[in-house]
Parts: sequence; structure tokens; C-alpha cells
Amino acid sequence: MKAPVRCALVTGGAGFIGSHVVDRLLSDGAERVVVFDAFTTGRREHLAAHAGDGRLRVVAGDVLDLPALTAAMEGCDAVFHFQANADVRGGPARPRIDLEQNTVATWNVLDAMRAVGARTFAMASSATVYGEPVRFPTPEDEPLVQTSLYGASKLAGEAMAQAYAEYFGMRAFAFRFVSCTGPRYWHGVLADFVAKLRANPAELAVLGDGSQRKSFLDVRDAVAGIFLALERAVGAKHVFNLGHADIVTVREVVRIVLDELGLNGTVVRYGEEPRGWPGDSPLVHLDTGRIRALGWLPALSIAQTLRETVAELRRNLSKS
Repeated sequence: MKAPVRCALVTGGAGFIGSHVVDRLLSDGAERVVVFDAFTTGRREHLAAHAGDGRLRVVAGDVLDLPALTAAMEGCDAVFHFQANADVRGGPARPRIDLEQNTVATWNVLDAMRAVGARTFAMASSATVYGEPVRFPTPEDEPLVQTSLYGASKLAGEAMAQAYAEYFGMRAFAFRFVSCTGPRYWHGVLADFVAKLRANPAELAVLGDGSQRKSFLDVRDAVAGIFLALERAVGAKHVFNLGHADIVTVREVVRIVLDELGLNGTVVRYGEEPRGWPGDSPLVHLDTGRIRALGWLPALSIAQTLRETVAELRRNLSKS
């Protein structure tokens, strides 16, 4: 995207990452931003900073409702697709939800773009598309053997985006995120730990044996990477890893959470397996050389963003 976005639609625009995308679009001078969100997990308070800004339109709608989605998208030149099923590990219990909320939803977004003539598409994909890779850090050209329905559904969305780019003259960007943290974070391992410890500070049960090694990335660094890629990448089809050069073990994450909450005597009970659930990769560490070549570097360390996120979770829970 060589010029500022004129009009953009953001699916899941009231969500964790999507609301930060909305912030950036309005800050960059977009003439109009449409948030399309079902508000099942999105929160209107995430958009409160833009109250009264006539450039922002908020539409409550389901991405599976293609006519409503197409109508909301009318006049937009870019679409940021950040709506998705947020429950990565829930696939075995509800195997259809990833197909509908990730794959079919992505197809709907792309077909609405075709109908209205929007030409730039950016989607939130995931490190889960790599399953359990052989190479670490894992580059974008790693063979993709799936170990979860969530990862498979995201990969299918990426493939459709590339096909639509080929057929209909679009630019398609898929961003494979590690776990994002930072302001407005509400769902994931940190939120689970904080909620458990609030209920019982004496004990914490952890899925897996704690040896799992993970990468985290602050949402502000992730969004900076997205917009840098849109500005500088050449060509029609793009896949970018977005993660941190460093990794931490789950045991290190637990120590940070306990320290930030001021808990000293908590008994931590780990599982026996080196994974927390079926499809949980014991090691997530992405090669970000492709996005770094465009000039991107994360500003916050993993420890910084974990601590800031836990502190915000603690403050928010104390208000409830």
C-alpha cells in the first residue's frame, strides 16, 4: 500500500488486535474506517478513544452474513480481516467452529471484496499453520503439516486469499502471528493464569510440564509490522511471520506472572506431558528475517510485554 488507506473495513475491529489496527488507520489519516464485529468477544470500550470521530462507523454484524458484510464494505479499498475463532485449543470439542469462523468467514470477506472492488487484503494468520515444524526458527517456506483444526483453517484462508489475488487483481497479505500480548489483551495463557490465581492464589495448575518454549509479541509491534509490510512489500501475494527473536519457557512465564502479582508461596502444579493439549506445539519460534528485511524490529522484549500485560489484567480484574 504505497499511499495511506482511504477507506478500510476491519473485521473483528473491536477485538484485541483489530482495535489496534483501527487506531493505526485513524492515526494515519484514513478518511473512513468501518468496524464490522459481532461483539461476541469484541468490546465497544476498545473503540472508546474514537468516540465522536465521524470517520469511524461501527457495524454489528456476523461475517457469515455475506450480504450484510458486502453492504458494510461498500466503498472500501482495503480490508483487514481480524475476526476469527479465538479458542485455539477447542477444536476437538467443536470441530466445525474453525471451518465456519476462520475458513468460511475468510472466503466471505474475500468474495465481498470482489463484489465491491476492494483491492488490498490483510489477514491475521497464525504460527499454528506450521504444526510441529522441523526447522527453528521456522521460516515461511517450512512444509506445512497440520496438527490442529485451527491451524488448518487458517492455512485454508491464506490459500484462498492467494487465489483471489490471482483471479481478481488483489494484493493479499497473511501475517502469521505468535501469541500477541499488550494493551486490551483478554484471552490466552496470561489471562488464564491471572484468573486462576485470583480465584486461588495458593495454587496454580498448568497445562503441560512447563518445558514448552514459546514466543510472544506485543500487539503494538505486531501492528507496526503489518503496516510496514503493506507500505514496503512489492508484489501481490505475501506471507510474513511476526514474532520475537527470543523465546521463553512456560515455567518462565509462570514466574513472571507470580512476580507481577506479588505472589511468593503459590504451589505450581505442572502436568506430565511436554504439551498442554492436542495440537499444542512444544516449541514456537519463528524466523522473522523476511519482515526484518523491510526494516521491522520489535520495540518491546518478551519480558516487558508479559509484565505490562499481567499488570493491566490485574488492574482490570480489580475493577470488576
